[in-house]
Amino acid sequence: MEERTPKRTIGKAILRFFLRFLLLVLITALVLGAVVLGAIYVTVRGESTAARNYFVHSVKETSAIGFLADIFLSPEEVDAIINPPVTEVEAETDTSLVAISQPEPQPDGPQADAWGYVDEDGDGLILVPIKGGSYTGYMLIVLDPSRVVLGCDPKSIGSRGYTVQQYVEKEDAVAGINGGGFADPGGHGNGSMPDTLIVHEGVIYCGGSGVGTGFVGIDDQYILHVGFRSSSDVETRHIQEGCGYGPVLVVNGQMMPEENLASGLNPRTAIGQRSDGAILMLVIEGRQPSRLGASYQDEAELMLRFGAVNACNLDGGSSTMMWYNGEYVNNSASVIGIRPLPTSWIVLKEGRNGNG
Repeated sequence: MEERTPKRTIGKAILRFFLRFLLLVLITALVLGAVVLGAIYVTVRGESTAARNYFVHSVKETSAIGFLADIFLSPEEVDAIINPPVTEVEAETDTSLVAISQPEPQPDGPQADAWGYVDEDGDGLILVPIKGGSYTGYMLIVLDPSRVVLGCDPKSIGSRGYTVQQYVEKEDAVAGINGGGFADPGGHGNGSMPDTLIVHEGVIYCGGSGVGTGFVGIDDQYILHVGFRSSSDVETRHIQEGCGYGPVLVVNGQMMPEENLASGLNPRTAIGQRSDGAILMLVIEGRQPSRLGASYQDEAELMLRFGAVNACNLDGGSSTMMWYNGEYVNNSASVIGIRPLPTSWIVLKEGRNGNG
């Protein structure tokens, strides 16, 4: 009778261990899959309409897991959730509500502004951490609106995009956030092609793409406009810098109707303007266990809290980034690294109206 060699015994033991490990992994995956499917079913077929709508909006606003909404809901049900009836609102910007203030000497040191915020170091920028029930983020207050321009490279449209950091560094600027939307076929785009027209230094690019559902632009008097209905509005309002995404969050001091702000919880970016002209730049972190993100309504409420007269949502999700004083202040939601983009909003070192 042939005796087993130690090598053969060890080999069989390793094989048995490996097979058992694979079986354990398979069983664990099946259990987790069943739990996830069960949770999705309870969410979309349970009694809470709000929970269902938040879930559907949240996953459909991503390029990777949108299919989860389709497992237990028909295409018609999903469409009714993500495209609810909206209220038509006359959203043309009333420029008389913004009176750009000039900086005044402060012999007694930095003083709080009308909203309670203090420019401690006198650089004209105030970075405020924010926190809500499902999110954390930052609001950057730019006191001189003439320092804010669109970061873009018209020569690179259709060929390559740049990160927020690259746009800031290209202009030797000090801060920036991501800007408008862009074509991203299959989630593999290179961030080079905006999906609306853009305006830089008064010149319109990609004019045939229109203004979309939420264009935002700054005119030649440094007043931020929302509520564009057509490309012709861009010219009649003398827009010098602008891009599109949406939806509009606040117009003339009023938050848009709740039904117009239907959304899930995701990373967000927005831009707005106070009545004294200061530009508000908002980024919200999300897609993390402790920080799912914010809704459009959350953004609108934050903008109003910081004094916004007009505000608009920008591209969010994996695009949401803020660069400030040499680093990103928020965490990226992208699993493949910082995304290249066709546009950003950047803050110059000095204002174009002569203010620093």
